[in-house]
Amino acid sequence: VQLVESGGGSVQTEGSLRLSCAAAGYSVGRYCMGWFRQGPGKEREVVANIDSLGNAAYIDSVKGRFTVSSDNAKNTFYLQMDSLKPEDAGMYYCAARSLWFCTGRQADYDYWGQGTQVTVSS
Repeated sequence: VQLVESGGGSVQTEGSLRLSCAAAGYSVGRYCMGWFRQGPGKEREVVANIDSLGNAAYIDSVKGRFTVSSDNAKNTFYLQMDSLKPEDAGMYYCAARSLWFCTGRQADYDYWGQGTQVTVSS
């Protein structure tokens, strides 16, 4: 299984980015997938995830601003990030489970991408 993130970059506050996670050897939409991030000096945390039924969950700080989605035909998982804030900056990782339901625990995710950097300037 290979997960490859892209779409990171540098934006100003209130800007938008869309992160993509292209999967190989794994069926997007069949199992739970999630996005995690690690800010400077912070521990990695879950940001959002979506199960195989399409139920999405978000941490409170990104609700209403971030949206997870997937394109099964392209076998790609996305994170649309709007109204970005400086505290959203960090390395963003795509992760995938081998089960249909999601958790927020990193240890429950079996596959990880290499990460894509997001910088938000004020």
